[in-house]
Amino acid sequence: MSGNTYGELFKITTFGESHGVALGCIIDGCPPLIELSEDDIQGELNRRKPGQSDVTTQRKEEDKVEILSGVFEGKTTGTPISLIIYNQDQRSKDYSDIKNTFRPNHADITYQAKYGHRDYRGGGRSSARETSMRVAAGAIAKKYLEGLGVTTTGYVTQIGTIKAENINPKDSNNKYFFADSSKLDELDLMFSSLIEEGNSVGAKIGVSIENCPVGLGAPVFDKLDADLAKAMMSINAVKSVSIGNTENLLELKGSEARDEIRSDGFASNNAGGILGGISNGDVININFIIKPTSSIKSKGKTVNTKGKEVDIEVTGRHDPCVGIRAVPIAEAMANLVIMDHFLRNRAQCGEINQKLPFTE
Repeated sequence: MSGNTYGELFKITTFGESHGVALGCIIDGCPPLIELSEDDIQGELNRRKPGQSDVTTQRKEEDKVEILSGVFEGKTTGTPISLIIYNQDQRSKDYSDIKNTFRPNHADITYQAKYGHRDYRGGGRSSARETSMRVAAGAIAKKYLEGLGVTTTGYVTQIGTIKAENINPKDSNNKYFFADSSKLDELDLMFSSLIEEGNSVGAKIGVSIENCPVGLGAPVFDKLDADLAKAMMSINAVKSVSIGNTENLLELKGSEARDEIRSDGFASNNAGGILGGISNGDVININFIIKPTSSIKSKGKTVNTKGKEVDIEVTGRHDPCVGIRAVPIAEAMANLVIMDHFLRNRAQCGEINQKLPFTE
């Protein structure tokens, strides 16, 4: 009931707070004999960690991961894997002035209402810092799935009012993870203004999963798309998720939206690689929207713990667009879902190689 554990067969439990001693996770159900080192995990963490560019929070964390158990002689043993990252650059004094004040559009007020006690330093457990352990666990799932030929690519298609016109996920190797390099100069100008103003914007992120095995997911409550949507919604500040072609879906008739089937495969992929909650082998396309960062320097209105209306101005180090660092988190969550469903499918259906009628 705690809400800190995800997955059924490939199960992860994360722990730790933004300004606590450390962040960690336990991974249970990982198959044995996967070649795994701390470097395999560190590479993914380095894409998410703070302080890497002038457009993300300037908190300096190495996010150096340590494997405490579950790996011996460079291979997973099948026993629980425990990972830990020690916090190094906490500045809890930045939050001392607002410990009795609720930041607007933040988890402060709901955490206080639910638990009656909260860690106000950097948001405690509600901080996006928690996601470092999701990325660490996702790196292990990624290593296994790569052996199956599965690849997951995240990218940004819109930041504020700036939209990618020619979306190319392979073009997103830049500090914004933006899938249209022709927009980088515009983004530089926008972020320069945002940083000076102490404000923030939201973003739209895409995730593509290629070569997903056929047959993952289950009817009704364990649909693959339902679990992917839940995984994306669990990421901080995500407000909506869509799978497949939903951009102009309401403008299409059924004859246009359906993915007709031919002897050589599907004629289109409006369904986004999932039919009836089960993967069909086509590319799985996910899109989600992240709201503007709530912790900003721009002064606003709120109430304190006594219910008195007060002004608030949040200090500290925050992302002008938290959506940028959400890209590797989204990839990790997608890999965790696919990994879990792959193991569940194998447990139920055995080692059968599920195929569609038009595949060899």
